[in-house]
Parts: sequence; C-alpha cells; structure tokens
Amino acid sequence: MKTKYLPLALLAAAGLSSPALAQSAGDWTLGVGVHNVDPKSDNGNLDATALELGVLPPTEVDSSVRPTVTFEYFVANNLGIEVLAALPFQHDISIQGVGKVGSTKQLPPVVSLQYHFANSSKVTPFVGAGLNYTLFFSEDTTGALAGTDLKLDDSWGLAAHVGVDFALSDRSALRVDARWADIDTDVEVNGIKVGTAEIDPIVYGMAWVMKF
Repeated sequence: MKTKYLPLALLAAAGLSSPALAQSAGDWTLGVGVHNVDPKSDNGNLDATALELGVLPPTEVDSSVRPTVTFEYFVANNLGIEVLAALPFQHDISIQGVGKVGSTKQLPPVVSLQYHFANSSKVTPFVGAGLNYTLFFSEDTTGALAGTDLKLDDSWGLAAHVGVDFALSDRSALRVDARWADIDTDVEVNGIKVGTAEIDPIVYGMAWVMKF
C-alpha cells in the first residue's frame, strides 16, 4: 500500500471498530479543523485599458490554509443546518507573465443544509448545499499595480459540501471533507472596474467533530 493512503486506511479501521456517531433531531455538533482554500487555476482577465495597461493576461489567486470552525444543528434525524466560520484567509494575486500584483484577505462564511447517510458501518458520508458570502478586505498592491488602490467587491454564491465522518466514539468523529463555492468578485483599480475575478475554490481539509 502506498504511504499516502495509510492515513485513510487507519481512519477507516478506527471507524469500523468504534461506536457509530448518530445524529438525532435536536442534537448539535462542533467541528474544529484546518482547511485549504484552493482557487481554480484561471481566475479571468482584467481589462486595464483605462489605466494604460491594456488587457492583462489571466489572473491567478493562490491558495491559503487556516483553522476553521463549524456548528451544525439537526432539525430532523440525520438532517442538519451547518454554519462554517474561519480565521481570515490571505491570498496573493498574480498575473501570468507579470508576477505578483497584490494580495487580499477574505472571510467566507457558509450556511448549508446537510444530509448524513447514517448506517451501521461507523463511517457516515454526508452531502450538503447552501449559500456562501465572501467578505474581501485589506487589499494591497505591488509590482505592476504598486501605488494603485485595489478593491474587491464582496460576493454571494452557491456552495456544495461532501464529506465522511469516521466515528471515534458515540460523541466524536474525525471528518474529511471538501466544499465548492461560487465566488465571483468585481475588481476595481483606482475606482475603475477592470473585470471580474472568478475564484470558485475547492475548500478541503480535516476536522475533529464533537456531538452535544
């Protein structure tokens, strides 16, 4: 077995030997973990003609890893409403062939309705769908855009969530999950709109989940 698959094998073994983590109406869970926000590779082109820079090559937004917290309340057996929160993620903004031109911080809270597929195997997959709001702040510029005023508008969009809980006891589990969020932000430089950055990241990671 390849080394990179060993952690998943150990998690599966632990889940098979542990009590199931059942979710009933009125239960709630707290999850504490670490996640990586990984934007898609091509985030769109910026038209900086008004800034005498012309149409720029594709923009790239790099990934960022931060601690995360989730709260989920079960409105029915196996059906919960989850809220995701995190410390601010920070991303460098680059232009292909030009290099880094700026950076920004963002907070991406997500509210999701989630269904957990309870079964007797101690391994519980789940799926969810919801709404994401992304707040951008602390924008900064460097390189080709040094000295300009960069502004990224806040974003509303849909979000999807999939994952697996590996039960460690009847009240705790280790979660491996991934999300997709529709994040599109209008980009302004010196008050002039120069395009829309399509970030649309995959957010993946692990968390310790406790039931109360």
